[in-house]
Amino acid sequence: MRKALVIFMAVVAALSFAVIKIGVVFPMTGNLSAVGEMAWNGLKIAYEEKPMVLGQKVELFLMDNRSEKTESANAFARLISQKGVIAIIGAMSSSNTLAGVPIAEENRIPMISPWATNPLVTQGRHFVDRACFIDPFQGAAAAVFAYKELGSRRVAIFMDVEQDYCVGLANFFADKFKKLGGKIDKLFYKTGDQDFAAQVAAAMQFGADTIYIPGYYTEAALIARQARQMGFKGKLLAGDGVEFPELVKIGGKAVEGMYFTTHYHPKGAATETSKRFVKKYKEKYGEDPSAASALAYDAYMMLLQAIEMAGEPDPAKIAENIRKIKDFPGVTGVITIDANGNAIKPVVVDVVKNGKFEFVKLIYPEDIM
Repeated sequence: MRKALVIFMAVVAALSFAVIKIGVVFPMTGNLSAVGEMAWNGLKIAYEEKPMVLGQKVELFLMDNRSEKTESANAFARLISQKGVIAIIGAMSSSNTLAGVPIAEENRIPMISPWATNPLVTQGRHFVDRACFIDPFQGAAAAVFAYKELGSRRVAIFMDVEQDYCVGLANFFADKFKKLGGKIDKLFYKTGDQDFAAQVAAAMQFGADTIYIPGYYTEAALIARQARQMGFKGKLLAGDGVEFPELVKIGGKAVEGMYFTTHYHPKGAATETSKRFVKKYKEKYGEDPSAASALAYDAYMMLLQAIEMAGEPDPAKIAENIRKIKDFPGVTGVITIDANGNAIKPVVVDVVKNGKFEFVKLIYPEDIM
């Protein structure tokens, strides 16, 4: 009897330690901390809904990359070498994600970035995927929206040269806009800059009817304020990097009427998953979820589906099965992961109205052909 009890206790003890370890690399501090906080909030809801897979408990290891490339690389390395994770969710921005990509690929650890849209993130990789669309599609969609919906013909692009995401999105927008018949002027700045008077003056001298800001919320808000203060009367358009409450807190009335492309709006995604997620998010945090929150939720849920499809927590099999995900009913819409690890789904266009982000329309792949 005692021997049987000892064996039983040993089995229970073994099972209690049989966990599936998943790493998370988010910017919890630094200039992108708002992104990290919202992503973590969304991921926590996903974890509460599904804390187990293959009958084993999932254990999350969150590491703060401090919104920096070097810290991102360090976080990926520590999660793999010290925590023994079998997969990683993160990072968020393209630059920080790209810093971790070679480490995950070399160690054959699958990773899903919720929010990194630069095409280089997955290019030529076998273990790197994303829950979002890529910048060529987002940039082209923004160009089509500007030309056909806003009537833009001369666009000044404010490009953050330190961010891979911003440079890529700017170039893809420019290529498509020029093909449509529009004219482009590129103006440059760096992350952390606060004075954009010279760039605004150049945009106005160019005769821009639209300023396109494919950057992050802090600089975008400052550019909008200075543009309005200097008398710019045209349209303001941005990418998904601005969709955070800080845009309105910093920009105030200057960002009213700013359009931006993004991944998600509750009114733009009609899946049952989305409806459930919005309800839970509002109950837990007292506000509507952002795209970062929704994408982090989808990244976690798709990763767990891939683990289930693999039938075991084997990194190579998980990576293989991520790219077999088809018609996944995510919060951000119905998602298919293509052979290159990229998510195929529509682009959402929102506008800042009365300090809120209001849904405008969806742009589908066939809309930009």
